[in-house]
Amino acid sequence: MAGARGVVVTRPAPDAARWVHDLQQRGIAAVARPLIAIGPSPAHQAQLQAALAQLAQYRALMFVSGNAVTYFLEQKNALTLLQQALTATNLRAWTPGPGTARVLRAHGIDPAAIDGPAPDAAQYDSEALWAQVATQITPGARVLIVRGCQAGQVDDAGQGRDWLAAQLRAAGATVDFAIAYQRSAPVFSPEQQALAQAAASDGSLWLFSSSEAVTHLQQALPTQNWAGAQALATHPRIAQAVRAAGFGLLHECKPAFTDVVASIESAL
Repeated sequence: MAGARGVVVTRPAPDAARWVHDLQQRGIAAVARPLIAIGPSPAHQAQLQAALAQLAQYRALMFVSGNAVTYFLEQKNALTLLQQALTATNLRAWTPGPGTARVLRAHGIDPAAIDGPAPDAAQYDSEALWAQVATQITPGARVLIVRGCQAGQVDDAGQGRDWLAAQLRAAGATVDFAIAYQRSAPVFSPEQQALAQAAASDGSLWLFSSSEAVTHLQQALPTQNWAGAQALATHPRIAQAVRAAGFGLLHECKPAFTDVVASIESAL
């Protein structure tokens, strides 16, 4: 996999490739093993177009991830419509962390229109975001949460940020959802399966940024014993999933790149 004492990056591609590159620049051996496959959701294109047509009605658009930004803005005229709404109304763009904010900025969204957790927040998640934006919401406000769904899902329920939706409703807001992409488990080739099995006991450090990635790894290797493996989780909920999977050694840290690097250097 990454060879003994290396890092296995499980983020979706191409995000995993970027992390591998950045880790290698810091002198850390790393390899990408995406455990979540990301792609557009054809069944929800009409839903996205409907959301774009009424951006002016929203107080905020909450993007659950950088992928939510990317696939939302792939829609025809989406970037122009979003920029116009951010300029002409009091619309705000909400993010759960700096990675999502970085994707928005890369698309040309004014940083002054983006809200997210404070840089020194203990975690980058809905709770930290809500601490920053709760005062923006008054009864009657409307918020759109842009998120993903499991591949093959055709309803509009989606998955992601249900806790945040509950806080918004309690504050008197109306919450709408738009599904911008779909997630699925990757298919392991025999070689990839063998490499993953080796990384369960060769001292490699599995880097998890999603509980779903842990689930997909278990599904791909249902009989694998993880007692000899170590992992680094970037959120308490992810750490809980790692423990449940049976990893023998677990490290936890904040999801910021500098914190991840420091934890990796301490673990390896």
